[in-house]
Parts: sequence; C-alpha cells; structure tokens
Amino acid sequence: MSLTKITVETIGAMKTRGEKIAALTAYDFPMTKLLDEAGIPFIHVGDSLGMVVLGYPDTTHVTMSDMEHHTRAAARAKPRALLGADMPYRSYETPADAVTNAKRLAAAGAEFVKAEGGRGIIGQVRAIIAAGIPFCGHLGMLPQHVVEEGGYHVKGKKEPEHEALLEDAKALAEAGAFAIVLELVTPPVARELTQTLPIPTIGIGSGPDCDGQILVTSDLIGTFPWFTPRFVKPRANCAAAIKTAVIDWKNSLV
Repeated sequence: MSLTKITVETIGAMKTRGEKIAALTAYDFPMTKLLDEAGIPFIHVGDSLGMVVLGYPDTTHVTMSDMEHHTRAAARAKPRALLGADMPYRSYETPADAVTNAKRLAAAGAEFVKAEGGRGIIGQVRAIIAAGIPFCGHLGMLPQHVVEEGGYHVKGKKEPEHEALLEDAKALAEAGAFAIVLELVTPPVARELTQTLPIPTIGIGSGPDCDGQILVTSDLIGTFPWFTPRFVKPRANCAAAIKTAVIDWKNSLV
C-alpha cells in the first residue's frame, strides 16, 4: 500500500477511476490509528460523537470545544487518511462565524470541514473555501435539524424534495465543495446525484450507488449496542467481546 498522504484531490480521483470511497468516523487517537492502518482513506470526526461518545440524545448538544478536543485527539494519530471534522450545531450561522470556526477546527488538525445544508449556506461554504479550508457538503437527512423536523426522515421521496436535493447539490459543487455526504436519501435520487455531479457522493443509508459509503464506526463494529440504524449490518459485536473479557477478568479475581 502506498504511504502517500491522501488529499481531497485523491478522493476526487477515486470517483474518476470508479474506485469506491470507504469512509468511517473516529473520535480519538486509537480508533483513528486503527482505521488508518486498515487502509480507510477518509476518516471523519463526526458530531455523531454527541450520541456514541458523550451520551447526548442528538447532535445539537455538541459544542465547538467538543469538536476541537476530539479532532486534536484524532489528529495526533497523524493518519495517512484524509481527516476531517464536522462543524457543530450553530457554528456556521454567518459566513464570518463559519470561517472563524472552520479555522479553529483546522488548527486542531482537520484537513477539511463538513457542514449541513445546501443553497441556504452557500455564502458560508464560499467563505470557508476562500479561507483555504476544503469543504465537504451534507444533504438529505440533516441530524442538526432532527429536533425541528421531529425525527429522522428519508429525503427525496417527494418531487419537491427531489428537486431541492438536485439544486442544493449543484450549488455546493459549483461553490467548490470537494464531496457531498448523502444521508438517508432515496436510492434512485442518490444514484441520479452520483451520476450527474462532478464531485464524489458519499452515502449513508442512501443505497449502494454512491461513489462511497460512510458509517459511524460504533455501528459497524458493535460498540454502541443500545441502538443500531436499520441500514447498518454490524460486522462485529465488540460490545459483547468487551463484556466477556471484563467478566472473565473479574471472575479470575475470586
């Protein structure tokens, strides 16, 4: 395996070659190191850490300080992978806010930032990119809006949603985003976006036809057994293995 550092250009070239982009989340040094050693090219410090690490009910409780702390921890692994971070809830209300907070994440070690939304945040997207920080979009189900939307809903089933997704994705690409995460988008719409956009799409619960797939690593390896999204097929049950090891050790003390 090449030891060349992976960049946003590397990720774009993977789409051109038809090579699937494997992306996973990490929130600390050891998981980042393990994922990097496993050859994952795209590692993301997601605000999903609010639920699977910090115990919050949703991502709206995650702060900039939380994201900086976990991004620093992940960046200490010095991965070959491209390492990015989410801009947390209300950290990009204005273009000025977006640049200030994107710079904070970049200083913590993020090589790109991701934020939720399309045409409504294009000013922020342009400002972040103009500041020299690569930007990844996020369309479809937007976790930071889960409270106001009353839960998690698949997007693209209705024609107005379909049209909005197309326009938002086009706007993000034209503004300079290097990739777009599509979360809970109907597979036909995700396929259409993947075929028409010049930049990679990275799906989560959006069918098999995106240029890549991203999962919350805890869901993939079974370290958060109290909830697993319906679209995830865990490849390990690490929670059970941990409990078994702990019980065996405890019993050995008797």
